[in-house]
Amino acid sequence: MTENIFNDRPRKNEKQESIDYVKSLIEQARTDARDSDIPKLEKLIQLLNSKKYGLVWEEHAEKVEEEMKTKIPVFVEDESKKINDKSDSEDFNFLLEGDNLHSLHLLEKTYAGKIDVIYIDPPYNTRNSDFKYNDTFVDKEDSFIHSKWLSFMERRLSIAKNLLSKQGVIFVSIDDFEIANLRTLMDDIFGNNLISQFIWETDGNFDNMAKIKNKHEYILMYAKEINNLGYPIGIAPDIKLNSKVFNNEIRNTVVKNGVKNPPSKIIIPKGFPAEIDNGIIPKPKPKKGIYPDFKSDIVIENNAVKYDFEIESGWSSASMLKKFISNGFQSIVDSKGLETSFVITSTGTPYIIKKRVDSTHVTSVIRNVGTTQSASKMLENLNLDFDYPKPTGLVSYLVKMYSKKNSTILDFFAGSGTTGQAVMELNLEDEGNRKFILATNNENNIAEEITYERMKRISTGTEKYEAHPLNLKYFKTDFVVKEEFPDVSLEYELLKYVTPLVELEFGIDITNPKVQIVLNEEQLESLIDNKQLIGKSTIFMHPDVFRDDKQNQILQDLQIRVQEIPNYFFSVEMWQK
Repeated sequence: MTENIFNDRPRKNEKQESIDYVKSLIEQARTDARDSDIPKLEKLIQLLNSKKYGLVWEEHAEKVEEEMKTKIPVFVEDESKKINDKSDSEDFNFLLEGDNLHSLHLLEKTYAGKIDVIYIDPPYNTRNSDFKYNDTFVDKEDSFIHSKWLSFMERRLSIAKNLLSKQGVIFVSIDDFEIANLRTLMDDIFGNNLISQFIWETDGNFDNMAKIKNKHEYILMYAKEINNLGYPIGIAPDIKLNSKVFNNEIRNTVVKNGVKNPPSKIIIPKGFPAEIDNGIIPKPKPKKGIYPDFKSDIVIENNAVKYDFEIESGWSSASMLKKFISNGFQSIVDSKGLETSFVITSTGTPYIIKKRVDSTHVTSVIRNVGTTQSASKMLENLNLDFDYPKPTGLVSYLVKMYSKKNSTILDFFAGSGTTGQAVMELNLEDEGNRKFILATNNENNIAEEITYERMKRISTGTEKYEAHPLNLKYFKTDFVVKEEFPDVSLEYELLKYVTPLVELEFGIDITNPKVQIVLNEEQLESLIDNKQLIGKSTIFMHPDVFRDDKQNQILQDLQIRVQEIPNYFFSVEMWQK
């Protein structure tokens, strides 16, 4: 039996076959004494061998894409992983487990033109076994290392563009290894819609032996349609500061006593260090309702807050103060793009100092938004461990730059789930209602044991992290094999998987009694006959369901909104039998 070997270089011989064919024509021309044809044919060979302007690579195929010709990806909910902790909201976020090409394929059915912000942190292809293609890590000696990575990225970025709304933007993190290729690729996909190539000032790698220490990465930002963008939401007018902030009682000093291994820089008032005892800042007595009412002391050890401290609710900048401390007492950027730091007076009253990072523009160099080290510390506070996480401060800074408070955020290289946490913290900071969709594979159980667990612990909180309640549904990728369902039976089989797509598209939970899905006339009749319809609810109805006048009147009397399920989700797969 001949083994069916997958060919991931379907175009590897096309060029050579064309050249060989032209060469045979040249030989035939010589045989036929058609000398005038020979220079023209030789010119064709020259053109075939020449490079075009722009990015040229040998396209590689992927098994996951090839499989979709015979296997239709579908979502199945893992109900055991549903999080429903935000009782005052019926909206849901989503975590999608599976190859992100399959997830993107299904998102095209539900979110085409609806995503406001995409942030991704893809494999950097650093030749250190960080990029896997067709189930195998790409070796640093592979002569097609760039071609495979570009083929991998091109398919996903092309779908990403389709998902963005007209005002949507995408951010892509990358480093020196592929920045040139990625930018050229994105120019090809997104056209003349580059907004910026940001430089993110990271903590850098100071453990290697290199003479030059890299302290930066890049973030490419493209728009779906740059002419549809307004001014960045993050740009805001200067804030006039309370004059008390600048009076002579406040000084910037360095803590010298009482704190074990203090940060290199801390903003704290003159005379206050003398009150510090063994790294404990005594509980202040602020004016309740105006300044934070601390319920516990702040313990600083090894350059960071040792334990999460409690603040009475109602103070809008409480989360900002916590970010400021966890960032090593370095300034952070708030939801309006303002550089924010804190001072504490000798009476224990905290004041906020805000200043513009730049008076008229978002700067192309991103600083003071956290580091890999601070991100790792954050995961430790959630009792999790993950290599090279991105800081929530970075993702928050990017998301709020061009998003509104009700935006939908997508990350299809979700990794440890930084984007989900950043969205939740940003919502708390500015009372927003943003929703997120995270997609990741489950290699080494990352989706279940890291991404999901992070969302769960963010929602419930830990001893070192304040709870940020959220609602989330967990979908896994499954497949319907076409050949197992001939003719109309395929349609009936696919109907079983419509519910997750409806939930995904509208951000709902079908177990909510105010939401129902009706796929056929029999279901509708049963709901009416058994008096199971709920007033002022929503029914998501298949477009082929016929309703008579009596049924329409019942729905109208109960003030039930009928939302037609979009054009059949699996219509393309049905046509491509």
